[in-house]
Amino acid sequence: MRDVVPNGTAAFRRDGSELRAECTSFIKTTVEDAGAEGVVVRLDGGLESSAIATMAVDALGSERVYGIVLPSSKLGSRSAQDAEAIATALDIEADTIHLQPLLMCVSDIVPAHTDLHGDPIVRADLVARLRMAMTYLAANATDRLVVGSATRTAFLLGSVTKHGDGAADLFPLGGLYGSEAEALGDDLDLPSFVTEAQPMVGQFPGQSGNYGIDAPLETIDAVLYGFVDAGWTRDRIREEFGVDAELVDRIVRHYRAMTRDQREPPIGPTGSSVGDQN
Repeated sequence: MRDVVPNGTAAFRRDGSELRAECTSFIKTTVEDAGAEGVVVRLDGGLESSAIATMAVDALGSERVYGIVLPSSKLGSRSAQDAEAIATALDIEADTIHLQPLLMCVSDIVPAHTDLHGDPIVRADLVARLRMAMTYLAANATDRLVVGSATRTAFLLGSVTKHGDGAADLFPLGGLYGSEAEALGDDLDLPSFVTEAQPMVGQFPGQSGNYGIDAPLETIDAVLYGFVDAGWTRDRIREEFGVDAELVDRIVRHYRAMTRDQREPPIGPTGSSVGDQN
């Protein structure tokens, strides 16, 4: 478990080579145990998906890694170009599929009271789920597993869409905070357009900063670590990390609000027990 070091910061893991070895082994073992032919990685030009694709090649070889790039608008064209560049650098098979025509068709047949144009969150969730549907379509056709690129930070802040980018067969970075995953960037020798990219935007257009919070990623991770993993009070988090009280409260509120939608659905009453059939 992570702990607090003497200077009052969370002891996040920084050994990129060690993290790389562990994640690569995890991918290899999971694919072998499943008897799968390989993996499908949705590339978006960001650090996490680029790191995942690179480690998947380390684990399985380039011929067993397939990349899929799924831009949904012209705004995503730069990210798509970066993703394609990563696929070329790794020498993996990859396809780019533009979702805009599909979105236009869906907008004509949506259920009543659904507004894809007026509510950016509704549209963003739809895009995430269409992307995952396409990714699984490719995985099923080639007997491969879908590799998700979400980190622990993304899961805790609810910035993954249920049945969208929150769905995958394995999450190699799922146990690492976002600031820990950044340590992989240098060790993997990722291009500068990946490692020097602007912080991830919020869940919908108009948000900025890391996950929509205007604070350094390591600060966000430290607060999440203290509140979720260590079970500290907000006062202790402020004392241990020297974080402004208002910022601690904002991150905790964000965590509580966003994770409500990420809980597993409740299961109803069970039927007959196997042991009662005598």
